[in-house]
Parts: sequence; C-alpha cells; structure tokens
Amino acid sequence: MSVSGMPFDDFRVLLRELPGPDQRALVAARERDAQLTKPPGSLGRLEEIAFWLAAWSGRSPAVNRPLVAIFAGNHGVTKHGITPFPPSVTQQMVENFAAGGAAINQICVTHDLGLKIFDLALDYPTGDITVEPALSERDCAATMAFGMEAIAGGTDLLVIGEMGIGNTTIAAAINLALYGGTVEEWVGPGTGSHGDVLERKIAAVKTAVEFHKDHLSDPLEVLRRLGGREVAAMAGAILAARMEKIPVLIDGYVATAAAAILKAINPSALDHCLIGHVSGEPGHLAAIEKLGKTPLLALGMRLGEGTGAALAAGIVKSAAACHSGMATFAQAGVTNTH
Repeated sequence: MSVSGMPFDDFRVLLRELPGPDQRALVAARERDAQLTKPPGSLGRLEEIAFWLAAWSGRSPAVNRPLVAIFAGNHGVTKHGITPFPPSVTQQMVENFAAGGAAINQICVTHDLGLKIFDLALDYPTGDITVEPALSERDCAATMAFGMEAIAGGTDLLVIGEMGIGNTTIAAAINLALYGGTVEEWVGPGTGSHGDVLERKIAAVKTAVEFHKDHLSDPLEVLRRLGGREVAAMAGAILAARMEKIPVLIDGYVATAAAAILKAINPSALDHCLIGHVSGEPGHLAAIEKLGKTPLLALGMRLGEGTGAALAAGIVKSAAACHSGMATFAQAGVTNTH
C-alpha cells in the first residue's frame, strides 16, 4: 500500500492535501437559483443542498448515479456478550441484502438508488479491543484502501452505511476516545442491549479505551485500535469520494464514527459530506454536533444498513431536480420583482 514508510503515511498525505470546493460551479448554481420561478430562499435547505452538490461535484447540481455502499464487518469484542445477537447475524443479513429482503433494498428501489454490499472478512472477526488492537496498521490501511475502491464503478452521490453485530460498541469507543466525556454518554442500546447486556457493553467500552489510552492521540491509531473493518472501509470511501469530487451522505452512529476519524485529522475533511439522519441511538446527536453538522432527517431510526441516509438521498435528488428542472422567470414569462 505505502511507498513512503508506514502504511498510514499515504493517508496522512492525502488528508493534508484535500481538494476544496469548486467555486466556479458554486457561483453558477447561485446565479441560476436567483432566476428560478420562486421567491429567494423559499425552498429553504433544498437550495443549500443544491449549492453543496455544485461545490463538491464541480458541475451543475445533478444526481444521476447514486450509490448506497454497505460495508459489513465482525468484531472480536462480541465475545463479551455485549449484544443480544450472535456475530453470525452479520453474514445472514448480508445474504438478506443480496436477496433483496432488507429495509435498505426497499428504500433503494423506491428512490432508484444503486446498492453494493462489501463483505469484509466476516469469518475473521477483528481483535478483542478490550485486550488488543482491532487491527494491525497494515490491515487497517489495506481495509481503508479497499473502501476507497467502493466508488470505482462511478457514482455522483455516495451513501455510506454498514452492517456489523457489535459495531455500536465500536462507535461508542471511538467517540469516547476522540471526545472524552463519560462512557454512558456514548453507549446506547444498539440492536437491543438492555439490562446486563447493556452493562457488559458499557464495561467493554470503558475497558477498551482505558487499555489503549496511551495511543489515542492519533486518530488513525484510534481507528485501528478501537475500530473495525467496516469503519476503516467507510473512512476510506469517504476520503476517496473527496478526491474524486463525489458528494457523500453519511448514515447513522457507526458511519458517523468513521467520518469523525477523518475530521479529527483534518477539520475540513467532511465538507463534502452531509449527515443523512439523526438516529435513535442516544449518542448520535452528540456525535453529529461534534462534527458541526445538521442532519437532514430525524425519524427515530436506528437500523443501520444505510437506511436513514438512503431516505435522505431522495431529498438530495429532489433538490437537484428542482434546481435543474424549474423554469427561470424569463423562460416561464413570470414577472421577477427581485
């Protein structure tokens, strides 16, 4: 992977040299918006979404090839009984995605979104983060690189999601390592952890962050020590999208934790991203606020699978369609007093 030393070095270089927004496309979008048959600002956030699309795609706002990318991984920490579901459910759900039987399949069909599922060595769970790193630096970097390939087929809107039994435990550990606070602030029920199971989940996060505490000043070390393959792959996909001028919609608590790694390295790393929704997971809103974002939807969802962000993709598609399809005052013969 690396030509410059340690495996993470190339990612550090990329994150230092991120491309910025396309100002010419942004100005053109604002000028067109001013001529559309509506009062200025009357479409509210839809207008801002159209401008965001222009700035980060470098062209007139359009969504013609949206893609939902779901990354699936398993976690060694599940051996501590931190979730009511066994790790085998991750593979079973991947098969359900492939068969078209999951919620995300229905949302993708409804909104005409492409869907790709990435199985990340499900037979080989990551290390138990309470006693060892989740991944070696080499494996973490390779998984990030794999995630970067998710956009290889071409897309103009990337929707990031995940599947992985135990991964809200991982997200909570990442947030605690990055932002501090109490364990209880970041740990929620996930797929249904209550009572003793929730207590074991809290204990696992506390133990893990304490065990790795001397190595958590570097966000990439946070990722490899406390993260998982799906988290590393999502971080890679978000980074690749930035390099290729592809706007990104981020899904729930786990996807937001992956994004947080990038922002902790470069404060501008998520400027090409929107948060699709705030989930029902208690720590998600706090995590979104740490990123300085405002979610598009708040429907109380906490399924994962990219479902909330995929629903938000319908809003983004509508914003692009309004911008490109509406008539101007001149075209419609409508008097413009602004």
